[in-house]
Amino acid sequence: MPLDSFNQDLDPYSAQVAHAFDSAGPAVVHVMAFAKDGRPAGQGSGVIFTPDGYVLTNSHVVARAHRLRASLTDGQSFEASLAGDDPDTDIAVLRLSGAGLPHAELGVSASLRVGQLVVAIGNPLGFTCTVTAGIVSALGRSLRTGSGRLLDSVIQTDAPLNPGNSGGPLVSGAGRVVGINTAMIAPAQGICFAIGIDTAIWVATRLMRDGRVRRSRLGLAAQTVPISLRVRRFHGLQQAAGVMVSELAADGPGRLAGLQAGDVLLSFDGVTLTGVDDLHRVLTAERAGVPAPLVLLRRAEVLTLPVTPAEA
Repeated sequence: MPLDSFNQDLDPYSAQVAHAFDSAGPAVVHVMAFAKDGRPAGQGSGVIFTPDGYVLTNSHVVARAHRLRASLTDGQSFEASLAGDDPDTDIAVLRLSGAGLPHAELGVSASLRVGQLVVAIGNPLGFTCTVTAGIVSALGRSLRTGSGRLLDSVIQTDAPLNPGNSGGPLVSGAGRVVGINTAMIAPAQGICFAIGIDTAIWVATRLMRDGRVRRSRLGLAAQTVPISLRVRRFHGLQQAAGVMVSELAADGPGRLAGLQAGDVLLSFDGVTLTGVDDLHRVLTAERAGVPAPLVLLRRAEVLTLPVTPAEA
């Protein structure tokens, strides 16, 4: 419904919020997770994003659930199955058993601007289909997910979120889903986060196809460490930190390539590694099985070793 068709008594701000709700609200679901014994194990929100009943939600909403059920705002309730789950991005995809279900239109999170109106729709504390509004406070934030991986390009918003909002849509004033609400800073006010819809859909397509997101690994545990100024000057290094190998899997690609505990990784296939999160980012699925040069600092010597990441 175009904005100008709303009651003329509504101011432009209210008209946009109402339009966002009318556009995406019917596709929002209340997700209920149940344990093996039938007792409630958690709840959250989700949004139907395809005509055949696929739902986007958070991984932490459905984690360890034995059975899932989803309820629409019109009172319909459906059994839901888990199509795929990716804790590293806190995204999960469910499939509803119903047909002819409403679905939301997706936007493009890359086109968002700071200060833009956004609306969060969800089921906080069990209150079905609650709407809150705010603005995009910042873009390109990083957020640590439950798995420990750092998630880039997160949207910060001041649209209030509460427990139960997780997995619900963040909607633009045009009525398109631009993010999936995922977290709030509990002691703070007005600091909430959503996973950009561009990231969510990239993950969702892989979950729908494969049931998981493929990544690669080197078979090591590591930590971020500073590189002394003396060593940096001696070797002409620009980076102030690297990734120190603390453990190596016995049959992992790192050990097979000749890595040793204590090595400090500097770059992988030309990408500078200033911390563990850089290493996570570079180990994409496309790198599995493909040899690449790994530059490292071993004591006072810079070495280059060819390493072939394995599929995670």
